[in-house]
Amino acid sequence: MRKILFTILIGLLSFNAFSQDEITTELKVKYESEKYDQIIAEHSDKIGEYPAKAIYYIGMAYYMKEDDNNCIKYMDLSIAKYNTDPDTYFIKGMTFNYLGQFEKAIKSFEKAIEINSNSSDYYSGLGDSYFTLKNYSKALEAYKTATEKENAIDRPFIMIPQAYTELNEPENALKSFYIAKDKISKETNLYITVLYNIGLSELLNKNYDKADLALKELIELDPTDYHSYSKIIQVYYGKKEYDKAEPYKQKLYEAYNKGVLKGNLKDMYCFDQFNWNDKLIQVFERFAVKEGELYYKHIFYVVNNKGEIEFRIQTENSPISVELGSPKYAVGMDKDGTHSTFVFIEENFKYDDLKSIVIKILNEEINPSASSTKGTAKKEKKNK
Repeated sequence: MRKILFTILIGLLSFNAFSQDEITTELKVKYESEKYDQIIAEHSDKIGEYPAKAIYYIGMAYYMKEDDNNCIKYMDLSIAKYNTDPDTYFIKGMTFNYLGQFEKAIKSFEKAIEINSNSSDYYSGLGDSYFTLKNYSKALEAYKTATEKENAIDRPFIMIPQAYTELNEPENALKSFYIAKDKISKETNLYITVLYNIGLSELLNKNYDKADLALKELIELDPTDYHSYSKIIQVYYGKKEYDKAEPYKQKLYEAYNKGVLKGNLKDMYCFDQFNWNDKLIQVFERFAVKEGELYYKHIFYVVNNKGEIEFRIQTENSPISVELGSPKYAVGMDKDGTHSTFVFIEENFKYDDLKSIVIKILNEEINPSASSTKGTAKKEKKNK
């Protein structure tokens, strides 16, 4: 009799184990099919009879629905039944990051790593917590460890150069961007971001050929990345290969006429940068042309080391000059509430000639032919 009862008990336990595996598999399939609402509606109230991994998938449905509080609740319920599944701690860490509770996130990621130290995801999540807390050294350490794991994910590769940038190590940042370029998938937006940062860094370092290579590859992959058009134009202006910049200028004007440019490209684009004394000169060209009206077409912003625009020199359409058959543009300056006019130039000027005039104005080698006082001057800031 005891043998019969024991056999029946074993059968019931086996059946129960099978049914628990079955519900876990069912929830896993539904989760992978993105049936998050169905999971929540049909299973969220049955956790008492479900195994830990099944509860985990209910929590993941809340995670994907961005219901952070319920996500954490169900991860905790899963942990209460089985406390050595690192994925539950990882998802808690990710959710705490989204909630801005970074210290709690760090503890969750560290617990996941304690259970399984071979996951790139866990270390990357830990790096994100430290990065947001501006502890860039610890973030860098975590990201580097993430890249050393088998099947390393893309994110830490792009975050390492950002951590170096925050630590004011631009050379290491650029080296890391090149490493990221070799490691991450070319099919992702992260690869585009890496190319842009390489192009921008090499441009600022005046390594124009390297910047050219990166930006050309980027534009080939994404012809609608118009900020990269502006940067490659700056590359050719840095190399004084102005003719090579023209096709990219035309593309920007076409995009402007279609109304697809956004942000700081909506009205103008930066086509050159150079240094004068301790200032940065950023040179912009406006798209719009207001025939018969006064407008500024080419603008040389004088920027200090705080990123503030101190004053500007520009080409100004002169309707009166055009009516008299004289050159189209006057070269003027707005500084400290005073507007000054210096010389006139033809519409089809050579850029080197205009730049030379601007530098002479900056060096006070040319006196204004006319000046007028405006209202109180204000400092501006502009993103290039």
